[in-house]
Amino acid sequence: MKLDVRMPIGLFFVLVGALLTVYGAVTLHEPGASPTGVPIDLVWGAVLLAFGIVMVTLARRARRLGV
Repeated sequence: MKLDVRMPIGLFFVLVGALLTVYGAVTLHEPGASPTGVPIDLVWGAVLLAFGIVMVTLARRARRLGV
């Protein structure tokens, strides 16, 4: 049995990253949204989204190569 956990983990991080990125973009100029000046929701949403995309890409490549 081949179990590749990269696909469900990647899809989860893509979903959470997309939601967090959209939320950070919507509340970008709201007062109190980023007290330090750095839109932390937008930044971490993009990081999680990128990680999820990398995981999904690796899972698809492994499935295509039969590894």
